[in-house]
Amino acid sequence: MGTISIIGATGLVGRKIIQVLKERNIYFDDYFLYSSGRTDESIKIKDKIFKVMELKEKNIVGSDYAFFSAGDDISLKFAPLFRDKGSIVIDNSNAFRMDKDVPLVVPEINIDEIKNHNGIISNPNCSTIIMLLPLYPIHRRYRIKKIFVSTYQSVSGAGREGIEDIRKSKPHFFPKSIRFNLIPQIGELNNDGFSKEEMKMINETRKILNDTNICVFPTCVRVSVYYCHSEAITIETEKEMELNEVKNILLNAKNVVYTNELLTPKDVQDKDEVFVSRLRIYRDKRFLSLWVVGDNLRKGAATNAVQILEYLIND
Repeated sequence: MGTISIIGATGLVGRKIIQVLKERNIYFDDYFLYSSGRTDESIKIKDKIFKVMELKEKNIVGSDYAFFSAGDDISLKFAPLFRDKGSIVIDNSNAFRMDKDVPLVVPEINIDEIKNHNGIISNPNCSTIIMLLPLYPIHRRYRIKKIFVSTYQSVSGAGREGIEDIRKSKPHFFPKSIRFNLIPQIGELNNDGFSKEEMKMINETRKILNDTNICVFPTCVRVSVYYCHSEAITIETEKEMELNEVKNILLNAKNVVYTNELLTPKDVQDKDEVFVSRLRIYRDKRFLSLWVVGDNLRKGAATNAVQILEYLIND
């Protein structure tokens, strides 16, 4: 079925992409695996062992598709080179998300945007995907005006260094100790006091929903959890909502699971769906609050990217 390159193959998202491809029975004739630094690692896929190459221009091999999960700088430098070699690039970094010529895709929401790609397709930020998957069908019915969201983001969202830091009593990667703690800031603050992660959620939401008027008020927090992101969300809509109708909308939403059960990150680890509970509507019926939990490495990254690939293969 052609060839594929995976840049960042030894990282958390890269390995999860390989796992999701196997689970979905998607195999290629050849694999070109890359690491951003020197490595002696090899990865077994089906019955073959593939050596992981150091990412250098001289090592670039033309392939049909290329997954990038190695950070902004790597994507900015190398994604255009892979595209020029004939690859369709699916990029997990922030490098191209707000480029007007690069589709920013959540397949359940705006899959048709893929048709407009110029060789690079961006995967949204994990917290944006997890937030919008349940909100989109509500938005279609009631038109969301404002989103107030507080995120509780696991350390794996920061990569392998984040996981290593949670095991240490003194911080080496995060600005403060994350062990048995939380940090109410993810990324640098801008002049208005919003963090880099918060600005991603604001700008990406508007682009994905194609609505520059929607207001997003995020507070992004790193918490002492290994995997999965949780979000406490309150929305304001143009139209009055009915609780039972909202429940039915969520029950019928693709890759969304609505439940009355208490949901924690551990409950949803390694699942592709986004889970919703704690649904409640306020008296004037234009405000709705919900609790959302999703696996940041799966639907928040690898699974979403593989869904994009599936569309490209089947198109």
